Amino acid sequence: MSDETPRRRPGAFDLPENERKPTAPLRLPRSFDDGFTVTPDAEDPFVTPPELAAAEAAVATPRKHGFSWGKLALGALGTFLSLAFWLWADQVVRDLFSRADWLGYTAVGVLALGVLALAVVVGREVAGLLRLDAVQAIKAEAQSARRNASQKPARALVARLDTLLAHRAETARGRATLNATRDDIIDGPHLIELAERELLAPLDRQARALILASSRRTSVVTAVSPRAVVDLAYVLFEVTRLVRAMAELYGGRPGTLGLLRLLRDVIAHLAVTGSIAVGDGLAQQVLGHGLAAKLSARLGEGVINGLLTARIGIAAMDLCRPLPFTALKRPGIGDFLGDLTTLSGARNGERTE
Repeated sequence: MSDETPRRRPGAFDLPENERKPTAPLRLPRSFDDGFTVTPDAEDPFVTPPELAAAEAAVATPRKHGFSWGKLALGALGTFLSLAFWLWADQVVRDLFSRADWLGYTAVGVLALGVLALAVVVGREVAGLLRLDAVQAIKAEAQSARRNASQKPARALVARLDTLLAHRAETARGRATLNATRDDIIDGPHLIELAERELLAPLDRQARALILASSRRTSVVTAVSPRAVVDLAYVLFEVTRLVRAMAELYGGRPGTLGLLRLLRDVIAHLAVTGSIAVGDGLAQQVLGHGLAAKLSARLGEGVINGLLTARIGIAAMDLCRPLPFTALKRPGIGDFLGDLTTLSGARNGERTE
């Protein structure tokens, strides 16, 4: 038989005046003039350097295509040369028919085959330019649709974006999610942000991987190459391949003329924003924070070339992406700085060993 202890109910007790603890007096607010110092922004390691901030702030936009005397001169000279070519071809065919009929028919067949092949090439180039124009039209339409709360223009925009990216297997899940919201009531700006997250988020991850891989290759090759001509040739090759891959990733799939237009827009953007001149500031930033002891001068130059390649890749991403960055974070050079310096530091350690 166990003993049961009675339960004690809670109670309140008053302490005598002499046993109570004295309460601390309230401290009035006051200002402090001395005793601490403010770290300048230039010396604060947690503040983004102005060089990197300037390199990341500008967003690449395509140049406006309008009337120019150069285009007029090029069109006129092209028309004149085409007329001269057909006159020369007619004379050649007539001369061959005068010699032998089979020579004339052979010349006509070869000429027709060449014209057919040229028409296919021109059609592919025109289709590539139209795809690039479609991407820019979707981007412009998205900017106007975000200012309108109506759902109808946003639905039309999402349908065009779905058609543009239908060939990408990475967007299948996002397209299914957007199709499931057809009967839902969603504001236009929110629907566009949902489309950006569902359709462009997987493509953005691949774009970051493309930029990082291209920057690493440029950094390594320019660090070990013996000649500056080799550096320049490889950088041009890597930049061209990166811009083409970025356009194909976002549904542009440009031809040769479309690729030249993209390269022109990227170079014009870098020249206008001064991102090429930012390379000197980046060099001081990278090599001036304790990394000079870890990186040789050649590897440091490779890091700078890699960062400039990343800057070109970000500009190409701005130009080729069908929607501007709103719901998702736009990548910056700081996202690739740590990977490039870590890679170069590891390679320098391998060399010294």
